[in-house]
Amino acid sequence: MTVTRLRLPLARLLFVLLLLPLPLPAAYAAPLNIETATVAELEAAMAKGSITSEQLVRAYQARIAAYDQQGPTINTVISANSRALDEARQLDRERRVGTVRGPLHGIPIVLKDNFDTFDLPTTAGSSLLAGSLPPDDAFVVRKLRAAGAIILAKVNLSEFAAGGGSVGGARDPAVLKAGRVPNGYSSMGGQTRNPHALDYGPSGSSGGTGAAIAAAFAQFGLGSDTRSSVRGPSSVNGIVGLKPSNGLLSRDGIVPLALSLDTAGPMARSVADIAVALNVMAGVDPADAMTQRAEGHVEKDYRAFLKRGALRGARIGIARDFGGQDAAVDAVFERAVASLKALGATTLDFRYPSFLLAAKDDIYFTITQSEFKAQIADYLKTTAPQYPKTLDDLVRLANDPKTGYPSPEKAYGFKYTAAVALDLDDPVYLTARDQGMALVKATVDAMLQKYGLDAIVYLSVATAATPIAPPADPQPGKPGASAFDISNLSGYPDLVVPAGMTPAGLPVSISILGPAFSEGRLLGYGYDFEQATHARRLPKYTPALATDTLR
Repeated sequence: MTVTRLRLPLARLLFVLLLLPLPLPAAYAAPLNIETATVAELEAAMAKGSITSEQLVRAYQARIAAYDQQGPTINTVISANSRALDEARQLDRERRVGTVRGPLHGIPIVLKDNFDTFDLPTTAGSSLLAGSLPPDDAFVVRKLRAAGAIILAKVNLSEFAAGGGSVGGARDPAVLKAGRVPNGYSSMGGQTRNPHALDYGPSGSSGGTGAAIAAAFAQFGLGSDTRSSVRGPSSVNGIVGLKPSNGLLSRDGIVPLALSLDTAGPMARSVADIAVALNVMAGVDPADAMTQRAEGHVEKDYRAFLKRGALRGARIGIARDFGGQDAAVDAVFERAVASLKALGATTLDFRYPSFLLAAKDDIYFTITQSEFKAQIADYLKTTAPQYPKTLDDLVRLANDPKTGYPSPEKAYGFKYTAAVALDLDDPVYLTARDQGMALVKATVDAMLQKYGLDAIVYLSVATAATPIAPPADPQPGKPGASAFDISNLSGYPDLVVPAGMTPAGLPVSISILGPAFSEGRLLGYGYDFEQATHARRLPKYTPALATDTLR
């Protein structure tokens, strides 16, 4: 056999070689956009040296400067970390010598201002706690810092997590009117706006975190959830939010609303970042007895569940009790259900028993009003002498004209809570906590068992975002208007994932509820849905900046 040899003149050979694709040096690596990049992508880029943590912090600070206190004035930040750039430079130096603290090395985050931080005040959104500096970090904050996270800012919330001093559960329209605090307002932080629609609120109580993450002011953030406070803001601002199983994340160092129901929860622009945050924070805390429930139930790596095809073969119950209030929102939800089917899930429509929907709100308000009165006093004991020490102190100071307290509606809410709260040895409170919560959990278990379900999907918020201005004639809530408190009362995890937008430009989300410590499975379902639909949108009032792209 004759072999023909290819012979090229040297000049032509060099020309051909120049046309071949070559690996790009780090300086010319593909650019990253902070609005869409995940923690994993940012960490990989920093490991290669193509970007630095200092660049990342500057990019997020540029968005905060452009949009938080000027332009659309989203108004999320209560206190900014003036040392953030110095911390980023230090973390960059550590990386250059081969030291990486953890999976969040150099990643900027924000915290709801009810998480204790030793170096930034913790106010719970109340001017009555202005300047209050805790003695140390909350447990989950310590874990985030140890993993290399940089706290860019503490952000706004509905004061004392909304339900801490409120008229929630009242039936008298006059009482509801007197205590109608604007959506997204606190006496410390003022009014936060929804970056998708400036006349609309960010929901509560983690509204500052929801708006900040939607507007890309940080990579991810923390909220706390007692009834809806992670999931409501995640839904109306169009981001991902997880209310984990009660006990998976420590409550130590979080200003309490009701410890039977409270939990921290991560909020992000991607399911992948929720998984990374959970990897860092989940686990047993000796200072929080509820975390003993998590022993043996914490996954080694929640990212392992993030797979396309996770929904294939899953049996998903569609709870049909929570829509019917807005046709545009319902249409987005129906398209989401169709997407679940297209991704291989078997869906089954069902309704919760009417006794659950009729009872759950009263159970919730009985627990929260009673526990807040006792547990806020325990927290306030840790503050300096000049700060209030009891709910009665909050009532007195908020209603005293000499203090200049700026929220008469919240002042009324403090007074109302103090009047209706039960002692923690009251038989009615104990029945709500012990038998009421058990009833909700048993009912959810019955639905899962009766229909052979892996998870339950429902419409997160039936009306999308609501205006900042409260209604002129507020009315008592209708039983079953929201499903969020089912997760808190049962102790079960609930994941919110963006599903689309209404024609008016408001985000709509689905919620995925599962049994205790099924976070990995829920994240897998949410990831599969997210990757198929790509429903999240950057808010129109906080558009892209040139500095968003890192090279």
